[in-house]
Formats: sequence, structure tokens, C-alpha cells
Amino acid sequence: MVGVPDERWGEVPRAFVALKPDATPLTEVEVIAWVRERLAHYKAPKSVVFLDELPKGGTGKIQKPLLRER
Repeated sequence: MVGVPDERWGEVPRAFVALKPDATPLTEVEVIAWVRERLAHYKAPKSVVFLDELPKGGTGKIQKPLLRER
């Protein structure tokens, strides 16, 4: 998850999801509901962006600055 600007709260979480090719398709509502069952309500993402793959650097870590630009 990455923080994105919000008028009311200053910043809110946004989830970026890359599904495996054989995975069952998900909706934004399903992802948010799944997270809310496991995290505090205020930590749950307010929106979800589905990508073909997450941008990774040479070490295999996800490059959050590239996600923030989206």
C-alpha cells in the first residue's frame, strides 16, 4: 500500500494489486473487505489499482516511488 493525497485526511492508503495469471479475478470491494477483516479500519485502502505486475528493482523489492507516480 502507498499513501495518496486526500483533501479531508491529508493522506489515505491505496492498494496496488497484481494477480497471478491463474488467480480468480477480484474486485476493488473484495480486496478492501479482505483487508478490513485483518487490519484496523483506518489502515484499510480507500482504493485499489490492479496492475499486470508490480514494478520491482534489481533486488526484487517493489518500487513504491513508481507506484506513487501513478
